[in-house]
Amino acid sequence: MGEKLVKLPATEVDMTAAKYTPQRVQAPHLTGFWLKLFVMLIEAPIIGSMILILLKNKNRITEILKNTMIPEAPMFIPEFPPKESEPDIFCLEEDGKPEERVELALQCLPDYNPGCIWITDPTAPFRYWKIRDYAYAYKSKLTTPSQVAEHFISAIEESNNKNPLAPLLISYDPDEVKRQADASTQRFKEGSELSILDGIFIAVKDDIDCYPYPSKGGTTWFHELRQVKNDAVCVSRLRNCGAVLVGKTNMHELALGTTGNNANFGTTRNPHAPDRYTGGSSSGSAAIVACGLCSAALGTDGGGSVRIPSSLCGVVGLKTTYGRTDMKGLLYHSGTVAIVGPITATVEDSILVYAAILGSSPAERVSLKPCFFTMFQALPCLPNLSSYENWCSTGSLRLGKYTEWFNDVFSTEISDKCENILNQLSEKHGCKTIEIVIPELHEMFIAHVVSIGSEALSQLNPDLEDGKLARLTYDSRINLALFRTYSASDYIAAQCLRRRLMHFYMEIFKKVDIIVTPTTAMTAPIISPTALTVGETNMRVSGSLMRFVLAGNLLGFPAISVPVGYDKQGLPIGMQLIGRPWCEASILRLAAAIEETCAGPKKKPVQFYDILKGNLM
Repeated sequence: MGEKLVKLPATEVDMTAAKYTPQRVQAPHLTGFWLKLFVMLIEAPIIGSMILILLKNKNRITEILKNTMIPEAPMFIPEFPPKESEPDIFCLEEDGKPEERVELALQCLPDYNPGCIWITDPTAPFRYWKIRDYAYAYKSKLTTPSQVAEHFISAIEESNNKNPLAPLLISYDPDEVKRQADASTQRFKEGSELSILDGIFIAVKDDIDCYPYPSKGGTTWFHELRQVKNDAVCVSRLRNCGAVLVGKTNMHELALGTTGNNANFGTTRNPHAPDRYTGGSSSGSAAIVACGLCSAALGTDGGGSVRIPSSLCGVVGLKTTYGRTDMKGLLYHSGTVAIVGPITATVEDSILVYAAILGSSPAERVSLKPCFFTMFQALPCLPNLSSYENWCSTGSLRLGKYTEWFNDVFSTEISDKCENILNQLSEKHGCKTIEIVIPELHEMFIAHVVSIGSEALSQLNPDLEDGKLARLTYDSRINLALFRTYSASDYIAAQCLRRRLMHFYMEIFKKVDIIVTPTTAMTAPIISPTALTVGETNMRVSGSLMRFVLAGNLLGFPAISVPVGYDKQGLPIGMQLIGRPWCEASILRLAAAIEETCAGPKKKPVQFYDILKGNLM
């Protein structure tokens, strides 16, 4: 064994002297026969351990976790300083009724102009219908939730008949959709609608409980072990607002991947390019919004799983501060990196759905230490986009850009598009971009993988007995085999890195309000034909998709992916905004400015359904 490396305490590190090293995961890309053979080898008692040790050494995991002295104490959950003040905001009550929070969120939005809703102009640029468009159509009796339900059911039937199979929903009952829509229609007739979300079609990822559907987590068997008797808290809040919950969306099995591949039910296709992945693990949630079938969907984000598919599918994905939403009723309900968050077509719809689902659980408020967490001094806030001061508030935001990291992308089209957005924010709003340096990004990657892997394994272990492991897809089995090699000391070392990295980021947030990056280092990857039947492992692609997203999970920061354009192949590009703890209002404000004045026209996806007007396109 070589001599141990010793890191300086984070407080003594000269952050400006940090050198950026391009991040490349060293692992084979396998599918078909070679994937099956690899799984057989790594699950073998002796040779499997040797292969996994080699992979860990190639990626410096052993060097950083076992052969390096990390002076910081472990941080087992994100610990934040007191919330920074934000200008021109509305504060919401966590304990209030979700429909009341949604009503307040509605007051934050700019004035609504319904003029274009029923005008057919073939020369007009493509736009997604917003939640307020549906609400206006319902109130004006232009259509009803029941009529929209018929359009939705027809569209799902058409989608399900595509070859090869690429389901958006893996648990779905058209009669249940009709029942909810009819109840909403009746409320509109009586003038007793529950909120702006009444009659709005929303899908739920398959690792979030939504009664009466099973929660399979993208597997063929998880529902056999765990019955769903109630909605998850976030789902019940949407139901209380009158949302029509259409079913459970497809996902990467057990959320253990970033492409959205699922050999169990069929892999959801990207609506902009059906030969490409949606990104994952919230694959079906992003795709069902991008193709127009739902105004919103819930996803979970433990390693970019809301933001990655949102970026690749050209929609908006919000990852909230750790602890901001209640995780009761989720498959992974007790980890420290994951949250539940909304995927929507527009930023204003993200604000409305976020207002409905937010609120931590009473149990969390007892278990978390206020002296560290200051959770309950930080009321959830929304930006007041309807005020004149909003323009000034946007212009006052300081944006942090680590240029070498920002430019470490598969194609310069991605970084150039995001750079153009920064220039427009400066020209149109007066936002200032400040150069920053973020040390130890590879350590961030390792600490996150060990944390999410250990937490996932701890929750799955009791259910992987009696041959259940063999019923998982091959790429899930590879990930679980890797996770089993992490020791208790590895987990502690990862938590020491978490504290160290938190210090670096909080130092940066003394100088900037928001850190800006591309959301992903590549646009939607092509689906290998053999991957459709047996899956695939491609950790290099996963590394490219996850390159910029991990601080939001390991350190618990809020982040949002907002569409900013397309590459030459017409594939969506997303830009990520990472905020200070609890400062969702700031990233939502900037995202709204990007969407409104900087991002340019949207392109209609190849697979798109207009369920408001009833056109299948």
